[in-house]
Amino acid sequence: MQLTGAQIVIECLKEQKVDTVFGYPGGAILNVYDELYKHQNEIRHVLTSHEQGASHAADGYARSTGKVGVCFATSGPGATNLVTGIATAYMDSVPVVAITCNVNVPLLGKDSFQEIDIAGITMPITKHNFIVKDIHKLADTIRRAFKIAQTGRPGPVLWISQKISRQRRRNTRQKSRK
Repeated sequence: MQLTGAQIVIECLKEQKVDTVFGYPGGAILNVYDELYKHQNEIRHVLTSHEQGASHAADGYARSTGKVGVCFATSGPGATNLVTGIATAYMDSVPVVAITCNVNVPLLGKDSFQEIDIAGITMPITKHNFIVKDIHKLADTIRRAFKIAQTGRPGPVLWISQKISRQRRRNTRQKSRK
């Protein structure tokens, strides 16, 4: 069975026992939202009025439940709007996984529409940043993001998918060997 990147994201969130995500939809992450809609009985989406609200809500959710908070944002200004909430989670050691999408790989570094170096911007306020360019590394990267957010001193992890959510990959049910 082949899965799209968006399907891999949702299946990995379910595997991590995520039951709630916070976010604001936008162009680059819409494929993930389309897939999330198909699983609305398993993962609740809380639509925020702004991406900053999503990151603060994920932080508050993690504090109140003891689970990892998860937030979604699109590329460019959507991703930069997550920064204050990510910084709050970092300063207070709260496990949050922030998920953004970016432009297609061939467009990186060419000042494409809504392209921003969100990994560079958030480097000082996250435990780790991932930039996923290969769909075959997507599932393991998501698993690592959750592990890093929760182990040691908890804190936020940002992972950016380079709009691979339409690409297909064979079954991702294999667990990480790490």
